[in-house]
Amino acid sequence: MVAFTFATTRSVMCEPGASRQLGAHATGLGIQRPLVVTDAGIYKAGILQPGLDSLEAAGLASAVFADVVADPPEQVIEQALEAARAHDCDGVIGFGGGSAMDTAKLVALLIRSPQPLEQAYGVGNARGDRLPLIQIPTTAGTGSEVTPIAIVTTGETTKAGVVAPQLLPDLAILDAELTVGLPAAVTAATGIDAMVHAIEAYTSRHRKNPYSDMLAREALRLLSGAIHTAVNDGGHIGARNDMLLGAMLAGQAFANAPVAAVHALAYPLGGIYHIPHGLSNALVLSHVMRFNQPAADALYAELAPVILPEGHRPGDSPTSTLIDYLGGLSAALGLPDRLRDMDIPEDAIARLASDAMKQERLLVNNPREVTEADAVAIYKAAW
Repeated sequence: MVAFTFATTRSVMCEPGASRQLGAHATGLGIQRPLVVTDAGIYKAGILQPGLDSLEAAGLASAVFADVVADPPEQVIEQALEAARAHDCDGVIGFGGGSAMDTAKLVALLIRSPQPLEQAYGVGNARGDRLPLIQIPTTAGTGSEVTPIAIVTTGETTKAGVVAPQLLPDLAILDAELTVGLPAAVTAATGIDAMVHAIEAYTSRHRKNPYSDMLAREALRLLSGAIHTAVNDGGHIGARNDMLLGAMLAGQAFANAPVAAVHALAYPLGGIYHIPHGLSNALVLSHVMRFNQPAADALYAELAPVILPEGHRPGDSPTSTLIDYLGGLSAALGLPDRLRDMDIPEDAIARLASDAMKQERLLVNNPREVTEADAVAIYKAAW
C-alpha cells in the first residue's frame, strides 16, 4: 500500500471558448471587483478582450495589471499588489503563461496576509488565506493553473519559490481558442516543458504515487500525440485542446510528485542567460535522463510505449530509444538543441553547475544523486 495525499485546483473547466463566460465564473465565486493579471503582449494583442467584455456584461468592476514580465522579479509582484490594493479588489484572475499565473497567485495570497513576500519563500512557509482565484492559461506548458507553486526572480540570476496549499486556485479554465495564435517555437518549448513535468513526476524519488503516475502517463499520451500537429498546424483546435489538457494533467502530477534534476539544471540557464524556461528544460532533458538511466531504467521503460506507441528500435532497449527520441525532439520541432546554439560559452559550465547545486529542493527528488561533477558532465554533454 502506498500512503499519499493528493491536492489540486478545486474546479477545472476544459472547453474551447470558455473564457468568454468569465463574468459568470467570477460571479459564481463571489467576485465583484476582480484584478486581471496578465502581460503587455497578451493585453495589446486583444486576446484578453472577450474575457473583459464578459466581466463588464456581468456588471463586475474589473481592473487590469498588464506589467508582468517573464520570470517576474520581486518588484513586479509588489507593483501588482499595489494595483490590487488601489482597486480594492476582491478576487484575482491570472491570464497568460506561467509568469502571469504565478504573479496572480501571490497577489491573491499576499493582499490578505500580514507576511511580506520574502517570508513566504520555501515549502509551507506562507501564512493566511487568499482571495478567490481563477487561472486561465494561454500556453500549454507550465501547468501553473493546478499547482501550489509560484516562482519569483529574487536577484540578478537567482530564483525562489513559494510552495503552499493556499496557492491552488478555485478554478482553472482551459480554453484552447486562446492558444491558437501561439507561435510555433513557443508551442514547442512549452509543450516539451509539460512533458518534462510528467516524466519527472513519474520518476520522482519523493511523493510519487498511483494518482500522479496515472496523470503523468495520460499527460504524456496527449502531449506526445499532439505536439507535432500543434507546432505545424497552429489552428488545429483538437491538437491545441490536447496540449492544454496534457499540460494541466502534467501540472497536477508534478504538483504532487515534484520535479527534479532537469528543472534544477534548467534554472541557471534561465537565471543567467534568460533562456525561456521551457527551452531551458528541453536543452538538458535527454542528458539528465541518460545520467538517470541506471537508477530509473525500469520507469523510463514504462513510459516509452506511452510516448512511442510504435515501439522501440530492434536490438535497442525501450529506455535508450526513448532518450534518443527526446534528444532529437527539439530539433524536430524547430528548436535549438545545444547550449552553444544559445551563445553559452563552454567556460560557463562550471558556474552553471555551481548554481544548479543550489536547487536542493529539486535535486532531492531526482532518482539518482547528482554531484557538482555530475552536473558539469551533464552540461558538457548538452553543450
